[in-house]
Amino acid sequence: MPGEMTPKQQWSELVKNAKTVLILPHANPDGDALGSALAMKIGLEKLGKEVTLAVSGQLSQSFNFLPHFATITTDASLQKDLLIVVDESQARVANVSLKRAAENKLMIVITPKDGLLTETNLHIEEGSFNVDLIIAIDCADPERLGDIYEENSSLFYEVPVVNIDHHPGNTNFGKVNIVDLTASSTAEILVSLLETIGKETPDMLDPDIATCLLTGITTDTGSFQNNNTTPKSLTVAAQLVAAGGRQQEIIKNLFKTRTLSTLRLWGRALSYIKEDQPHKFAWSILNKADFVAAQAKPEEASGVIDELLKTASGMDFVLLMTERDGGIHGSFRSTNPTVDVSALAALFGGGGHPQAAAFQMANATLAQKEMEIIHRLQAHLNGEKPASPLPSEPELAPQTEDEDMEDEEYEEDFEEDEEDNEADDIDDTDSAEPEPEVTEAKITPPEVAKSEASNPDTETKTEQPNDEPLILPDVSPAPKKQGDKSIGPAA
Repeated sequence: MPGEMTPKQQWSELVKNAKTVLILPHANPDGDALGSALAMKIGLEKLGKEVTLAVSGQLSQSFNFLPHFATITTDASLQKDLLIVVDESQARVANVSLKRAAENKLMIVITPKDGLLTETNLHIEEGSFNVDLIIAIDCADPERLGDIYEENSSLFYEVPVVNIDHHPGNTNFGKVNIVDLTASSTAEILVSLLETIGKETPDMLDPDIATCLLTGITTDTGSFQNNNTTPKSLTVAAQLVAAGGRQQEIIKNLFKTRTLSTLRLWGRALSYIKEDQPHKFAWSILNKADFVAAQAKPEEASGVIDELLKTASGMDFVLLMTERDGGIHGSFRSTNPTVDVSALAALFGGGGHPQAAAFQMANATLAQKEMEIIHRLQAHLNGEKPASPLPSEPELAPQTEDEDMEDEEYEEDFEEDEEDNEADDIDDTDSAEPEPEVTEAKITPPEVAKSEASNPDTETKTEQPNDEPLILPDVSPAPKKQGDKSIGPAA
């Protein structure tokens, strides 16, 4: 493509020439990644493209209210052509036909023009991927795409990649990179991109697309309560509401409705909360036993970190550590604009935004690593420079848990690990330096005991009337041309 073309022009040209498109959000997608990917899928299908949306890792069912959610595939094996190559040096082919030999069996009949064809004249090999264009959504580097990238990495060298993101650590891995660091979310960027390719398509921003994009902006801004909420994000959100975005449907499904298992999980996290007053941060943990006892899935922990923010008054940041995928997942949230939690996540090989960041630690348990992580944080906040980050992986492949294991066995394993760690701590007492005072916050977990006692297996949903998100004012839609302020250079 001509070098003078802008990233948005290159994007438009690639979409115009593509017939089959693969959309990939980061593994274990959140509301922004998933909402943006679904909006892109719907928009490209309006243009007559054949679109596949594939996801690695866990797909949270809390987003199943989004349009076209059921069309998402979690199969990491992408479709390829199968080639049958015939060596005609001994006999030329006169005709090739297909016959149905039996149920679920297809026979390929190759008739020679002269001579004799045998199986030694045939060779079977894999063909190319049936993809003309890859669109990576809300992903800082290709490794964070998960299994789909790991199992099909050659595809990314054969097919042009458009990289659309808003994370500061983006590696500009695409042929075209549209990276706007000032955007509150990737969904905010997609509004103008869909308008660009849909100039000749009436109502490109229809209610379904508007709902998906509004979900992305709403979740990444914490329902417009986080510090990354900007005048532009509010203006774009108002435009999407005016286009038919179903704001109340989003609020009901993501902020006002909780399963009993989620409430039980919140209660356990809040009962474990600890705080470091000198360094002004709080943390909590959720181990395997907690998920079993609460009858909850790992993705249900996503809202716990926001509850910690509301509960831990006077703290600069909070940290939630959970056991999942065979390791530890840590989530940071900051309430102080001067505290960059992405730098804290980097201590453990993670990253993210100044106000929200995360890390993953493979092959580890909280019994082993909880206090090691806390001590590393305290040392960093004291100005000490660590030799190197703790081992971490950007994304972990999901592992199947032994669902038949009893709750008591989880609890016993966890307690035994804790006892071992306590013994180690006693041995090290003489040489250890005094640690900042850590106190247990006196917080009462949500009262869900009555619901559990009456029917603990019931997955009924409970309204949370006191968690009221910001309701957008009824304003006129913004002008349809949304400018990109900080677009990354094309690769």
